[in-house]
Amino acid sequence: MTRIRGPLALFLLLTAMACLTVGAMGSADGALVLAAEATGHPLLLGWLSLGTLGGAALLGLRAGGPRRGAIVALGVTAVLLAFASPFLLLLGGAGEESLRLSAPGRDDRRLVVAEGAVIDPVWYVYVHQGTWPLERRWRVGSFDGDAGELREAVWTAPDRIRVTTADGTVHEVAVTPGGRPGGPFRSQH
Repeated sequence: MTRIRGPLALFLLLTAMACLTVGAMGSADGALVLAAEATGHPLLLGWLSLGTLGGAALLGLRAGGPRRGAIVALGVTAVLLAFASPFLLLLGGAGEESLRLSAPGRDDRRLVVAEGAVIDPVWYVYVHQGTWPLERRWRVGSFDGDAGELREAVWTAPDRIRVTTADGTVHEVAVTPGGRPGGPFRSQH
């Protein structure tokens, strides 16, 4: 058993680092969709990171002061995460996907709309480019129920998106060859 403690502790430590890295990278513009979707589950990532770090500390540290210190630190973190859990459940994720449209003539580029709500409804508009597992996500914009409800999001060309709000505001967005939406919205009436 003692022969596998070191490699198992290293595996758990690397798993915890992977969870924390996915959590940090998943919210970046142009991130892999897999990482972005994992970031939408902060409670799962938090508890998984904490559990794997705890296992690595228990297996990798010798009995005594360092192990006790690690256990106390992990215990305090667990208590804080337990208190934060209800808030993480409210804030986690971009909501449920309600629209997925392929760009005209391009199977590797999609317009995605996800709907979520904390108090008011929120619509998140993304461009996905590539194929699984290397598919990337770029944020086009978000609309909340107070500022302007999303009515329509469509491709007008393989490199252009039109987003229309309930008040009739139209946003035309160009998409670069790499999939990144170019520039801010331009309103037209």
